[in-house]
Amino acid sequence: MAGPGVFIAFEGGEGAGKSTQVARLETWLAGRGVRVRTTREPGATGLGGTLRSIVLDPATTGLSARAEALLYAADRAQHVHEVVRPALVDGQVVVTDRYVDSSLAYQGAGRAFDLAEIRALSRWATEGLLPDLTVLLDLPPELGLARARGRATADRLEAESVQFHERVRGTFQALAAAEPDRYLVLDATGAPDALAAAVADRVAALPGVLS
Repeated sequence: MAGPGVFIAFEGGEGAGKSTQVARLETWLAGRGVRVRTTREPGATGLGGTLRSIVLDPATTGLSARAEALLYAADRAQHVHEVVRPALVDGQVVVTDRYVDSSLAYQGAGRAFDLAEIRALSRWATEGLLPDLTVLLDLPPELGLARARGRATADRLEAESVQFHERVRGTFQALAAAEPDRYLVLDATGAPDALAAAVADRVAALPGVLS
């Protein structure tokens, strides 16, 4: 932890419902008088918005996998510097839609890079900052992609093959299994209300959130 605040990340594949659950948690925390800052990756800063338009725009062609990984790391470095760390130092609860695990899953497993290399790049970009809790919303890729593609034109990552997204899901699951105390894994096919209640129960138990 960077200061007296608490850092929570939501992770998962396409269409898993992260944005919905981030908003639900924000409402729940604010209703209990908790100062909360919600954010996302990529695109939470001015620089991040520019980088997001590059890495997710279907019109972006010829971007190498290594360049993609570096752009996500640049977004994350600015995100931590400008948004996450200052809010934590200020004692807020920071809730982010995606963080380091997404790079490990998408740029690591998805693009078939050595996870150790992507982990080292992310560690350098964030100065080693990790969430106090990561909520993984787990969903079969076929269902998640159908949800995502049903609401908008597919972005660069949503347009990848089911096999790509299977590798992404497997890496998310492996990361959570390796550190069960720092993760809450939920079946994202469940009802949003039930998912939100499970998240709230786990967050309420984190030191420094409600006390």
